[in-house]
Amino acid sequence: MRLGINLGYWGLGMDADNIAVAQEADRLGYSVCWAAEAYGSDAATVLSFVAAKTERIDVGSAIFQIPARTPAMTAMTAATLDTLSGGRFRLGLGVSGPQVSEGWYGVKFDKPLARTREYVEIIRKAMSRERLVHEGEHWTLPLPGGPGKPLKLTVHPVREHIPLYIAAIGPKNLEQTGEIADGWLGIFFAPEHAGLSLDPLKAGRAKAGKSLDGFDLCPTVNIAVGEDIKAGVDSQRSYAALYIGGMGSKEKNFYNQLARRMGYEQAADEVQEKYLARDYEGAAAAVPHDLIDATSLIGDTARIADRMQAYADAGVTTLTLAPSGFTLDERVRALRTGVEALERAGLA
Repeated sequence: MRLGINLGYWGLGMDADNIAVAQEADRLGYSVCWAAEAYGSDAATVLSFVAAKTERIDVGSAIFQIPARTPAMTAMTAATLDTLSGGRFRLGLGVSGPQVSEGWYGVKFDKPLARTREYVEIIRKAMSRERLVHEGEHWTLPLPGGPGKPLKLTVHPVREHIPLYIAAIGPKNLEQTGEIADGWLGIFFAPEHAGLSLDPLKAGRAKAGKSLDGFDLCPTVNIAVGEDIKAGVDSQRSYAALYIGGMGSKEKNFYNQLARRMGYEQAADEVQEKYLARDYEGAAAAVPHDLIDATSLIGDTARIADRMQAYADAGVTTLTLAPSGFTLDERVRALRTGVEALERAGLA
């Protein structure tokens, strides 16, 4: 099992530290460094900067938002980043959610599965450097009746095939991800509930005539190092409450629905109700201890090593860490503990 690092969103006051964290991860042998985007900093610019400041570690988008760019633009960006990084780019995609898609990008959040499938098809065509022709429900290239003509990408990426990942939570999206992608970007993944994600992924792979062999299962987990387990869990409460309670609308919150499928229906209701009422402290307090502990790496090196073994046994191939703490020392300590725990578990 390999390790990754997720820098999260740029522009939260830790930008200089983020580069130092990426460089330390590079030095420690981490496999990939991911960056996110929502409606602040974009991930592409951050990744180009990280790539310029590192030597070996891959850089990946987790995620590029599908409503933010046309598929051809995403192919151009991927090809450019792969070229500039010397073949170290991984393309992670996701549909975002209705509030961001419609509120920020002005793109209707409809038929996300069909839109994702077409998006990936167009990217694959463009990246293969064939002349781009596509006739679908969401995109038609070239536009009919005008001066447009089929074009092909002028950039030659370092690799013929850039790894493509999809961030998916719902069963149908997971199944499609298994069918059309090279890897999966997960969140709030607990080994004890692995089947909720892996079963539909396997079904999708089977549709494509493939197995999970060679498919990168890549969940992101928060890591909090320390002897006090309760304190470590409590440090993750605000993060969990934001996603389970406030990420998306009451009717469409994919993280809330995931918590329900994990058996936390009552708690999911309470967290969402309090969060949407702006009782953020109450929402954080309502997140179950066990849910946070099951979906995070919390404790000393030995305890984290045990949990890493559970992730590996569940089939995870790249475990991406999101280090807790607001100081550089805390985050670097988490990175180093991750490597020590991986070695202790015999997974390095």
